[in-house]
Amino acid sequence: MATATYPPPPPYYRLYKDYAQDPESAPEPPPPIEGTYTCFGGTYTTDDVLPSLEEQGVRQLYPRGPNIDFKKELRSLNRELQLHLLELADVLVERPSQYARRVEEISLIFKNLHHLLNSLRPHQARATLIHILELQIQRRKQAVEDIKRRREEVQRLLKESLGTLDGH
Repeated sequence: MATATYPPPPPYYRLYKDYAQDPESAPEPPPPIEGTYTCFGGTYTTDDVLPSLEEQGVRQLYPRGPNIDFKKELRSLNRELQLHLLELADVLVERPSQYARRVEEISLIFKNLHHLLNSLRPHQARATLIHILELQIQRRKQAVEDIKRRREEVQRLLKESLGTLDGH
């Protein structure tokens, strides 16, 4: 019995058979999805909004509000995480049966750290874009300066050549 390595193409490939001769013959792409959709059993949304910790059913360990000092809160959560890890080590040595609560607390701290870091992603994206644009501007300025320098060099060589030709 023979089996194919790859499955056959989907049947809608036939819609594009005349594309090489007439690109207008291809059907229009479907419109972009807006709102919620299901993919591989998970429900997703096209709104790029970071859900709050409460919406995720997680207790928030840092203050709420628009004016959060991210640096201070990340340091605080990091110190708290270090303390809880040391306490977990102590509990594992002294009372191994009581480790579950410490692990849950550590998990809560990690979720809060993760949420704080994710809320900084838009700022990071803006800063990265600004950096890329500044590099592009710098490269273009260097290219313009290089062109000017070469133009002046060519003009100098032309003047020397004309001077040499006039001298003969």
